[in-house]
Amino acid sequence: MFPIRDHNPSGRTPYVTYALIAINVVVFLGYWGLFSDARALNAFFMDWALIPALVTDGGSPMRLLTSMFLHGGLMHLGGNMLFLWIFGDNLEDEMGHGGFLMFYLASGIGAGLIHVLSAPYSAVPTVGASGAIAGVMGGYLLMFPKARVDILIIFIIFFRIFTIPAWIMLALWFALQVVNGSYADPDMGGVAYWAHAGGFIVGLALTAPVWMRRGGPRFWDKTQGHPPHPEAQYRYARTNVPTVRRR
Repeated sequence: MFPIRDHNPSGRTPYVTYALIAINVVVFLGYWGLFSDARALNAFFMDWALIPALVTDGGSPMRLLTSMFLHGGLMHLGGNMLFLWIFGDNLEDEMGHGGFLMFYLASGIGAGLIHVLSAPYSAVPTVGASGAIAGVMGGYLLMFPKARVDILIIFIIFFRIFTIPAWIMLALWFALQVVNGSYADPDMGGVAYWAHAGGFIVGLALTAPVWMRRGGPRFWDKTQGHPPHPEAQYRYARTNVPTVRRR
C-alpha cells in the first residue's frame, strides 16, 4: 500500500520540504559510488550512521542527526522522499518554514533516541529519514485526519488506486510498525520499526501545541479535518491503449 498523493497541495510554496528532499538526494548521490564496494560503504556508515551502542556509551550524539540524511538504497530514499513530499507541505503551511524545519529535525532525533532505547547495545548501523518522516505523518494525522489521500494497492498482479481519508492510511501504517516491532529483534538489524512508531508519536506530540493554538477540536470543525484551503480535484483520463483479449 503506497500513498501517491493527497488532494490538498499546500497553499504556499513549501520551501523547506523541497530543500529537505534536495539535501537527501544530494547526500545520497555523494556516496552513491560506494554501493559498488560493500567494505567501503560499510566503513562510511560506521562513521556517520546511528549506532545505538555508541550513543548508549555517551559518544557520537551527532549521529542522531547525520543518520537522518543517509539511505541504504534507491528504494529506501525514494519511498521516504515520496512520503515527505505528500505529507510535509501541509504541515509546513501551518507551522511556517522555520517551525517545520525544527519540527522535522526534532522528530528525527526523537525517533533515533527511541530506537536507541529499543536496542541500546546494538552495533548495527541505522540510516534513513524514516523517523523524521514518521513524525510528519503523526502531525498530519492530528491536523488533517480527513484529508483525502490516493493510495496504490499492489497485490501480486492486482493494481488499483483508491482514495481514502488520511486517518485510515496513517493509522494502518502506525499499527503495522507496532505489530512488526513487537516481533522483530532490533539487535539483528532490518527495519527500525520502533524508530518509526516512536517518530510518529513524537511528531504527534510536537504538533499538539499548534493544533491547540488553532482551536483544537474547533479547528477540525472549521476545516472538516482537511487542510484549510480548496481541495484539488483529480480526474483519471481514459487510456488510448486498446484492450487486447485472448482467443
